[in-house]
Amino acid sequence: MNLPQETRRALVKTYKETVRPAGVFVIRNTLDGRVYVAGSLDVEGAMNRARFELNQRSHRNKSLGRDWTTHGAAHFSFEVIDRVKERDDPAFDRKDELEKLLLLWREELQCTSENGYNTP
Repeated sequence: MNLPQETRRALVKTYKETVRPAGVFVIRNTLDGRVYVAGSLDVEGAMNRARFELNQRSHRNKSLGRDWTTHGAAHFSFEVIDRVKERDDPAFDRKDELEKLLLLWREELQCTSENGYNTP
């Protein structure tokens, strides 16, 4: 696709200035129900990165990585389970709101017990 350089620059600038949805996602082992819960200020990007790392056998969670290698990608699902509700308030802190959601979902899904991959 050959775009004029000015158009390309404008598109890149618009992309970089766009706020990505922040949220919490879960990677679920469909064989035994174990879950890995994580969050990011760019939730879609974080899920893509996790999938890439698992496929490359370089995910930071070694237990999840071992199960991914043993059982195969077909036995895992990725799902965004909550998003940060953006507010038009100067005092609104996206990162703080994300941390609260992450704590809530980690407790709800008990991902730090034998039901999950997260470490306490």
